[in-house]
Amino acid sequence: MSGSPCLDIACLSATLANGTRVLRSVSLTVAPGEVRALVGESGAGKSMIGKAVLGVLPPSVHIVEGRITLEGTELSAMQPKPRRALIGARTALIPQDPLTALNPSRRIGPQMTDRLVKILGWETVRAETRIRQLLDEVQIRDPGRVVRAYPHELSGGMRQRVLIAAAFAAEPRLIVADEPTTALDVTVQKQILKLLAEMQRDRGTAILFVTHDLGVVAKISQKVSVLYAGKIVEEADTAALFATPRHAYTRALMAATPRYTDPFASLKPVDDAVLAGLAAEIAEADRSWRAPRG
Repeated sequence: MSGSPCLDIACLSATLANGTRVLRSVSLTVAPGEVRALVGESGAGKSMIGKAVLGVLPPSVHIVEGRITLEGTELSAMQPKPRRALIGARTALIPQDPLTALNPSRRIGPQMTDRLVKILGWETVRAETRIRQLLDEVQIRDPGRVVRAYPHELSGGMRQRVLIAAAFAAEPRLIVADEPTTALDVTVQKQILKLLAEMQRDRGTAILFVTHDLGVVAKISQKVSVLYAGKIVEEADTAALFATPRHAYTRALMAATPRYTDPFASLKPVDDAVLAGLAAEIAEADRSWRAPRG
């Protein structure tokens, strides 16, 4: 991992139509070949950051400040059509729920080749060959059968393998993985994480990995950013964060994580004093911030 960042997000703020902030001056970088985890509770803004990078924010959310730079190109400075083309060529998404991400009325093969043919301009035969190779690489035993299948005919683990293969198909520089193992059971989750880590390492692809699971963070990432209410409250190398977490919220999240070594222990919620401190941090950040005009 060297050279300029694959992804550079600087002072990114976003609001709803009523002015409510949903991202608060977010800054982070992802180096080439690096896995950066975004961790926090539901609603912390993790997926919102990923959607901002991919240019698929909901219409109700507006970026009002900051910049997103992909491999040295500032996306906000581009016209919509070339920006979409750049994002389509250099990034990919692994979504959270493979069943809802796939069109139930279409066979797997055409869904996987669509991006290669329609966005990147590949010939259909080349795209189909590439997809079959990748299905074999993600350890699907009968790629020929799978490309002819409908999503409901595959297990959850197989559907997620399909989405991983589709994400790596065009050799993207950056993949946004939006909680890609949440809908899977623990055994399948372990298999998928191992597969994803191997493919990422072999290709040197950068990954922005969105998760609420600190156990997943420890397994797959080199760096981690901890979010609360759209604000990064701590970031560090993964090993350092687990060894010596600095922020009280990070320590509280770790304490609240169930331990396989002690399955009968009571769950420990985040302390009210920690939440009060976070609320004060957020309030102070909002008091000192003014949305840019224009």
